[in-house]
Order: sequence, then C-alpha cells, then structure tokens
Amino acid sequence: MYSHSYRRFLLILRLRSGKVLRRSLGGHGSGAITATLDDSKTTRDFISLLPLTLTMNDLFRREKFAHLPRAISEEGKRTHTYEVGQVVYWSPGPDVAIFYRNDGEKIPNPGIIVIGKIDSGVAALDLAGSVKVTIELHDEQ
Repeated sequence: MYSHSYRRFLLILRLRSGKVLRRSLGGHGSGAITATLDDSKTTRDFISLLPLTLTMNDLFRREKFAHLPRAISEEGKRTHTYEVGQVVYWSPGPDVAIFYRNDGEKIPNPGIIVIGKIDSGVAALDLAGSVKVTIELHDEQ
C-alpha cells in the first residue's frame, strides 16, 4: 500500500470583479500564494464548478494540473505560449493548470486559455509530486 503525502498551501485567487477565490491546498507543510483571475466567460464557468477538491499533479516539472469534473467554456483566446504564474484552462483534459517554470516548449494544439495570473508565491509550487487543492469562492470584504 502506498501512502501519499501532500504539501499544503493557501492559494487566494482574486477576481478583477472584486471577489476572492480561496484554494486551500491540503497535506504536509504550508505556504501562501495569491493570484488574480481574469473576468471572462471561461473563468466564470470555472467558478461555477466550485467548491472543488482536486489533486494537482506535476507535469514536465513546469506546471501543476488537475482534471476538472466537466469541460468549461472555450470562448477565451487561445495561446501556444505561457508565462510563469499563469493559471490556464486546457480543454482536451479538461484541466486547470498553473505554470511555475518555463521550459521554452510550446503548448500543442488546441492551445491553452489563460484565466488568471499568480500575483506572488508561484515558486512554492516548484516541488516534486502532487498537491491537494480545495477551491471555494468568497466575497472580498
């Protein structure tokens, strides 16, 4: 039997509309990360899935990703490049991902839709293995 141990973070995502999306990453260890989400149809559809608990796995030592329970809107602008700190939607998964390192590789078709950007603390995700994520939406007040 295998035992999984997860690192814990608090990831607070702020919407440009003034709401706050809190992600509590459960497990061993702790940290805090903040981000701002774009106000787009893809982002709003992502929020409609909340609350969620996800396991974000590591991919290519550049991103953490998790499968969503269903596909969300693909009406956002697609890109084949990314920046460290971007929060993105990958429709073939359907997955949400956060890039913590840039390896210079292009994203294959159909590309990604950017839904937000980490404000600070993205380096905390630069660790081997998975992180457990609970995502809830809260009003900022």
